[in-house]
Amino acid sequence: MTKFEPYLLHNGVEMPALGAGTWQIPNEAVSAPVECALKLGYRHIDTAAGHRNEEGVGAALRASGLPREEVFITTKLPAEIKGRQVTIDAFEGSLQALGLSYVDLYLIHAPWPWDDMGRDCTQGNLESWRAMEELYEAGKIRAIGVSNFAPAHLEPLLAQCQIKPMVNQISFYPGHIQRETAAFCREQGIFVEAYAPLATGAALSVSTVQEIARAYQVSPAQLCIRYCLQKGTAAIPKSTHPERLRENAELDFTIRPEDMSRLDALDQE
Repeated sequence: MTKFEPYLLHNGVEMPALGAGTWQIPNEAVSAPVECALKLGYRHIDTAAGHRNEEGVGAALRASGLPREEVFITTKLPAEIKGRQVTIDAFEGSLQALGLSYVDLYLIHAPWPWDDMGRDCTQGNLESWRAMEELYEAGKIRAIGVSNFAPAHLEPLLAQCQIKPMVNQISFYPGHIQRETAAFCREQGIFVEAYAPLATGAALSVSTVQEIARAYQVSPAQLCIRYCLQKGTAAIPKSTHPERLRENAELDFTIRPEDMSRLDALDQE
């Protein structure tokens, strides 16, 4: 596995640059790929209460035999939960499912419920954030953040929070680099983490991606992940296949500036 320096969040916590995602992997099937990822050298595992596989992730961590402090675990508040006490209750449920005493990163999964995207949940997000600040200050979470938040969702949070979000986890891949959101986060000191760096597979069939990958003698998946890392984001690709987990972590090459520009340009097409 290629070794990368961890990213330093604004509160001093180190986040591994490369992680293993678990979206759409059922609880009964998630332990095997997570154990495999940990054996390969991944030290960042991303899950969520909404993925319904926290229990399996926790079991894989225990089975790995790795010291707890060596693995960075992210989980998320379900998108439909908005409010102080319900957030505390949901977090405690995640801790119990994972079998952990703390998590490294806890995120509001989305600014609105998935079945009502676009709804104004500003007040609920502020109440949830207050709860997360309390959990952070109690030492139950090492870093707190959000996911899928645009500047319009972040601005009211920043105006009233006591603790600024450390991370915004957003979809980010060649052709979709969310320039406005990424720039806003950089200005605010909020670290951008890339989920779906392969566009759930769609980026792999883009002709420019394939052409550049051939020139470097790497797979389109490796190129997409390396691109995200060179854009200064952490990346959490997902796979259940051991050979792809291995390949996704073998990133010992650098994309030249001219090829980064070609990949950047996909966002304009």
